[in-house]
Amino acid sequence: QDSPMSLSMCQRALPAHAGPRGSLGSGALLRWMDTAACLAAEKHAGVSCVTASMDDIQFEEAARVGQIITIKAKVNRAFRTSMEVGIKVTVQDVLTNAEKIVCVAYATYVAKPAGARKAELEPVKLLSAEDHLEHSLAIERRRIRLGYLQVFENLMQESNKEGDSYTHHIFEEEGAVSTELTHVQSIELVLPPHANHHGNTFGGQIMAWMETVASISASRLCRSYPVLKSVNMFKFWGPSFVGDRLVFNAIVNNTFQNSVEVGVRVEAYDCEEWIKDQPRHISSAFLIFSAVDDKGEPTPLPRVRP
Repeated sequence: QDSPMSLSMCQRALPAHAGPRGSLGSGALLRWMDTAACLAAEKHAGVSCVTASMDDIQFEEAARVGQIITIKAKVNRAFRTSMEVGIKVTVQDVLTNAEKIVCVAYATYVAKPAGARKAELEPVKLLSAEDHLEHSLAIERRRIRLGYLQVFENLMQESNKEGDSYTHHIFEEEGAVSTELTHVQSIELVLPPHANHHGNTFGGQIMAWMETVASISASRLCRSYPVLKSVNMFKFWGPSFVGDRLVFNAIVNNTFQNSVEVGVRVEAYDCEEWIKDQPRHISSAFLIFSAVDDKGEPTPLPRVRP
């Protein structure tokens, strides 16, 4: 533990954590990252915290079974009721002692005090030049996050005006694959092991389920086991609880030269909402996968038509 706001957690990648290619599965890693970051947030806040968002998760290196995963989480800046937590994941080979960066991410956690108590977070103590830099950058990253909604509204308005001509052009393209073939839906029942001591579903568990359904969607297009490269704009719009049914819908949005973007939307239902078909939109994210063959070489992807 480097400072009062930081926390380190080590895990060994076991066969149970492996994905279809034999390396550490992204879902397990996302769960560990959320756990470490939430513990760091609660260490600073002194109260329970919940995941609000996690953005700019960039995967640089794959971890193999048997290697040691170290997750370092540090509160960069505290706002009135929320905090930005920086997350850095490294992998160490026990035979060579070589260490490589797996990924870096930034997450936002909201303090949830019990009862009528109000959350008033203390400022972060800055002990190093790196602390001062991350503290300054955190306010800019927060400004960007808060601007996402307006950006999307503007983009949707523009796409509605130009949608007909664009769609016609894509439909005419020879060899384009319908995105409907990539649609995947999955339903999960939230059980006590999936939730914290307040009954809220762990954010990392939801991310792991999202990664699973998104990878299936991507594999239907690239016809191989895709590799997760990044998770963008992951945000919680509302909570879910033990007993909820979570419905995951994933579909390929577009393809690039050797990568594919999959959008995932998560809706929650309690028993009454399930019968009445009244979903609560609780989360969304965009996941970028690379398409590679069995030798790890990039493979071309077809164009898609929406």
